[in-house]
Amino acid sequence: MSSSFLEQYVKRITGLDGEAAQAAKAHIGNLTVPPGALGKLEALAVQLAGITGKIKPSFEKREVIIMAADHGVCAEGVSAFPQEVTPQMIYNFLSGGAAVNVLARQADAQVVCVDIGVNSDISHPELISRKIRFGTANMAKGPAMTREEAEMSIETGIRLVEEAVQRGVNIFVTGEMGIGNTTPSAAVMCAMTHTEPRVATGRGTGLDDERLKHKISVIEKALKLNRPDVSDPIDVLAKVGGLEIGGLTGVILGAAANRCPVVIDGFISSAAALLARAIAPESAEFMVASHASHEQGHRMLLQALDLRPGLDLDMRIGEGTGGVLALTLVDAACRIVSEMATFESAGISGSGEPAQP
Repeated sequence: MSSSFLEQYVKRITGLDGEAAQAAKAHIGNLTVPPGALGKLEALAVQLAGITGKIKPSFEKREVIIMAADHGVCAEGVSAFPQEVTPQMIYNFLSGGAAVNVLARQADAQVVCVDIGVNSDISHPELISRKIRFGTANMAKGPAMTREEAEMSIETGIRLVEEAVQRGVNIFVTGEMGIGNTTPSAAVMCAMTHTEPRVATGRGTGLDDERLKHKISVIEKALKLNRPDVSDPIDVLAKVGGLEIGGLTGVILGAAANRCPVVIDGFISSAAALLARAIAPESAEFMVASHASHEQGHRMLLQALDLRPGLDLDMRIGEGTGGVLALTLVDAACRIVSEMATFESAGISGSGEPAQP
């Protein structure tokens, strides 16, 4: 990693607070349920305690950061939708009409939309403009971006988190928008996990069999041409990634450095998580996997990250929708720890204890 900013920043990322995690586990062990009965909720509650250093954490101010960018590889016909949909969907986010907006309102989360690399001039009072370039280059013909641009995308995500933390945000959800972005995400997964493109590549916005076969061949071509260095995650991002993937990588690193949970959405967000873990391995401890996307390859990507999703709804929307839905699980884990009675407080006999008269 050549960027001195990134090198210094990742040094802030340390592991979970073991004492707080153990204290939370002990507290849960005294709650009025059989041992282990809370399943994934117990594991989540312990993780949240380790992240925050609090046995009974709460997350009142939550933010969905949607990184938006375009992809030069769309020129190869890898998407069922035209690139014009990217700015159109951004305006939909900003007007509150997209799926993520609806679900965010239910979860009491703020949606923030960032232009990090949209291939058109867009403006809106609520849009955060951090454009690095007008979309990536076509990775089937050369690197998607320069190394400097890749580093800038990561730093952009980090700085956005720092700004949000100053506003009191203490939990983040990753979101994205960019027509064609399952193609670079699959390429990143293939490079980082040595997975064959035919296994990692899905239908995205709904490709038929013939176009899916073509999409796979485009990814194969891009990987062969660019030869991304798996030992250098920024090289992988620069050669076959996307600006929004880099931005989300920065969001994950920023959340970890500030000891905030970061809820990982779907396939694109998980590709960013893979890069973040490669840059700072301990950042993985701050990731909460929201759901198993219906996009092919996502389950394998989650396995590579050693993350267990809380939900399985056959969704493949992106935008941060699965992540926002998972905030309900975060809230549930927090409320169980803070509100459920213990055996002692409820006057109930614990496991192996005699019944009280």
